[in-house]
Amino acid sequence: MTAYKAPLADMRFVMFDLLKVDASYPGLAGGENASRDVVEAILEEAARFSEQVLAPLNASGDEEGCHLDKATATVTTPKGFKQAYKTYIDGGWSGLTAPEAYGGQHLPESIGAPLKEMLDSANLSWGNFPLLSHGASEALRQHGEEWQRQAFLKPIVEGRWTGTMCLTEPHCGSDLGLLKSRAEPQADGTVRVSGTKIFITAGEHDLTENIVHLVLARLPDAPAGVKGISLFIVPKYKVDKNGQMGARNAVTCGAIEHKMGIKASVTCVMNFDGAEGWLIGQPHRGLMAMFTMMNTARLAVGIQGLGLIERGYQSSLAYARERLQMRAMSGAKFPDKPADPLIVHPDIRRMLLTQKAFAEGGRALAYYAATIVDRVERSPDADERKRADELLSFIIPIVKALLTEAANECAYHAVQIFGGHGYIRETGVEQFARDARITTIYEGTTQIQAIDLLGRKIMQTQGAGLKHFLEEISAFCHAHADDAVAGEFIGPLAIVAKEWTDLTQSVARRAGPDPDEIGAAAVDFLFFSGYVALAYFWARGVAAANASAQPDDFKQAKLLTARFYFARILPRTQAHAAAMRAGIDSLMSMPDSLFG
Repeated sequence: MTAYKAPLADMRFVMFDLLKVDASYPGLAGGENASRDVVEAILEEAARFSEQVLAPLNASGDEEGCHLDKATATVTTPKGFKQAYKTYIDGGWSGLTAPEAYGGQHLPESIGAPLKEMLDSANLSWGNFPLLSHGASEALRQHGEEWQRQAFLKPIVEGRWTGTMCLTEPHCGSDLGLLKSRAEPQADGTVRVSGTKIFITAGEHDLTENIVHLVLARLPDAPAGVKGISLFIVPKYKVDKNGQMGARNAVTCGAIEHKMGIKASVTCVMNFDGAEGWLIGQPHRGLMAMFTMMNTARLAVGIQGLGLIERGYQSSLAYARERLQMRAMSGAKFPDKPADPLIVHPDIRRMLLTQKAFAEGGRALAYYAATIVDRVERSPDADERKRADELLSFIIPIVKALLTEAANECAYHAVQIFGGHGYIRETGVEQFARDARITTIYEGTTQIQAIDLLGRKIMQTQGAGLKHFLEEISAFCHAHADDAVAGEFIGPLAIVAKEWTDLTQSVARRAGPDPDEIGAAAVDFLFFSGYVALAYFWARGVAAANASAQPDDFKQAKLLTARFYFARILPRTQAHAAAMRAGIDSLMSMPDSLFG
């Protein structure tokens, strides 16, 4: 089975040399306690927990899966998961970035990003159990009443309870306007929620004493469509306004899904049969609170993709260095051995460099997004918060979609490098391929992210976030045009940034008379955007490495990987640009009946 070693050197580089988070923390609420020594200690302890506690449970958890006792509607997690969760809680990890008023440490969100990457690299299935607690916490913090924060948020922050997000129904996936779950108000101020929700991550488990479900449903006077959706708190065990747990609520796990991957993460069908709950936020305004959870979850899933890229890369790199197969075409590189190791072969190196480029570039992109969350939530400057919010709304779908699609591509490369040994379970890399597949689907498919990016974040806001991001790229290009090391990347970066603007304007013009042009261009636009964003961070990475005290080997590796990215991956933008320019005709001209 594969081992995991947290990439602390690159994490530190991204945080301190590239993003310079330690310089920004003193100006953020809660950042005053995030000294470099504190952050370093957090990284070291998170690495130890991930490497020594979680990683050894990854394969065994996948083999065992979760177990549903239908008689009691309870779920047992795989061996070792419950103890690992206790260790996680005892270490204070659940409250790392949560407000101090509710039991958290209130450290910046950008410190939570490397923690999450390590958890997901080590054991993605286990990482799903605390995943949605963060989204539930944010929804309660931003939209709940104070008594709800005291009663529900505190135990979630402490890790005694976990949270879920109950959106999807059997007939209703991403189109939430179709949902049918109902909520009946009661005289005592509670509601009774009825309906069935599916695909609920960690909907039932044995890790905590209570589970707080945040459920979308309709009140009796709700208007049709998404404008009639409200959000409700429905705990597994009833909770009163004083935070006291009572009897078991009328919410049960009816089944658990048998999945392609993340088999140790329980995915539930949840039945609400008049379950007692509480309205959170305003009636019929549940979509706003839901998007609070969704944005948090989408960034988290992007980091899941990053974690899987890193884990697959580590495994396939180790194998490529050890596995002897044939001689290099240019002659033996290791004449003292019966054959050369895989790493001497050009296409093996292409697959390894692709993984490395996505892992390190993706780390910069994901951690950058987390620093924007810090500015949105914690900056004392209202104008900075507004600008950061526009930038975050723009970057979230790129992080989520690009890094999860890259995780699938890189998992394919990992399996391919292992060859036949990658296809069998003993080596462990086939699990990465199975686990990665869901990341492009849950919390909004790649296609949903693409429509969100182009249709909402570009067209509906006149591209506010894109303008901010392009301003950053332009400023970087001007500052480093004469850079002796990073300068070679400035010209190509400026060209694709200009093309990004031109393509956006072209799609906007065509979408005026035919809005379907947005749907036709959206996925290609998203990939184009993602590849340009990674090009920017690779150029920044080279410049930051050159200006840092990093070892020469580290700087050289950054430079050579950046050259690979610009030569071999960035040109993919041209295929996506050609597809966007082709327009909608080739997609929509064929009658439905001719599909066969």
